[in-house]
Amino acid sequence: MCSCLQTEGPPCPVPWISPESPAHPHLAVIGLDAHLWSCQPSAQGMQQLQNSEVVQAKEAVSWPEVEEALVLLQLRADLDVLLVASWQELTQHVCAYTKALAQLPSKQCWDSQAFSFCTAGRWAAGQQVARDGSGLRGVWWRQIRQFNRVSPAVADAIVTAFPSPRLLQQALMACSTEQERLGLLADLPVEASKGRQSRRVGPDLSRRICLFLTTTSPDLLLDLGS
Repeated sequence: MCSCLQTEGPPCPVPWISPESPAHPHLAVIGLDAHLWSCQPSAQGMQQLQNSEVVQAKEAVSWPEVEEALVLLQLRADLDVLLVASWQELTQHVCAYTKALAQLPSKQCWDSQAFSFCTAGRWAAGQQVARDGSGLRGVWWRQIRQFNRVSPAVADAIVTAFPSPRLLQQALMACSTEQERLGLLADLPVEASKGRQSRRVGPDLSRRICLFLTTTSPDLLLDLGS
């Protein structure tokens, strides 16, 4: 059985201690469960060594006493105790805690909707993109879907005509006038469902996407009032 103790004092790079938490001792106990089980003699051993001092020493500590000691350490000494079976389990715990601390700022920004361009719900993890670039088309499609009043069919029409935002941006920059640039996507045909009339992307969405890719103002609102 082994224990690791972090006491009060100068900051120590122990990953399971939060930097924001008040400084107080933390204790990791390794192999306590196995140690207590090894101290329990078998039935045959009890008969042979019933009056032995060794048996009395091994029975000196039991699980209820350990649990009582843990409660006292938490209440009176303000000591956090972590029970692990092996060094490997302690390492896994440290890695998991370190990863959680590293991801905390990102999750806080996510919860505060600072990343409003990310898709919520079942797309929270985002589109998977491989090293060869496969999946980028899906990212572009989902980016277009972030705009208000954009159906999957409209997004399909834009992605089919311009498979990447860079290609669309180059086409916008090639336009000779601002009016031509704002209406570049307006006449793109959108595949209609059976029984419905054919339609187009329209000037409103064309204008919003154009402003999205060309504006230099970080405060621009891409809605009907922009």
